[in-house]
Amino acid sequence: MTNSVISVIGKDRVGIVYDVAKILAENQINILNISQQLMDEYFTMIILVDTAKCTKSFPELAALFQQESKNLALDIRLQNEQIFNAMHRI
Repeated sequence: MTNSVISVIGKDRVGIVYDVAKILAENQINILNISQQLMDEYFTMIILVDTAKCTKSFPELAALFQQESKNLALDIRLQNEQIFNAMHRI
C-alpha cells in the first residue's frame, strides 16, 4: 500500500467532494479516510488515499492535481504520507 495525503481548500460550492472523488476514481486511487470542514465560506478537506493501483508516478499525480486545481478553482495538493507526518509532528 502506498499512502498519500491530499489537501483541498477553496471557496465553498456544490460539487467539490464529487469533483475530487471523480479524479481519484479515474486514477484508481482509493480513499482510506476523509475529513472535511467548512470555515465561513471556505471548504477544507484532507484525504488519506492509497495510490498503489494508480498507474501514474507521484510527480505525474502531483502535476495532475496542480492542473485540476486551476480547472476547479481549488488548491489541491498531494503529499507523501510519511513526509506529511514528519512535517506535522510536534
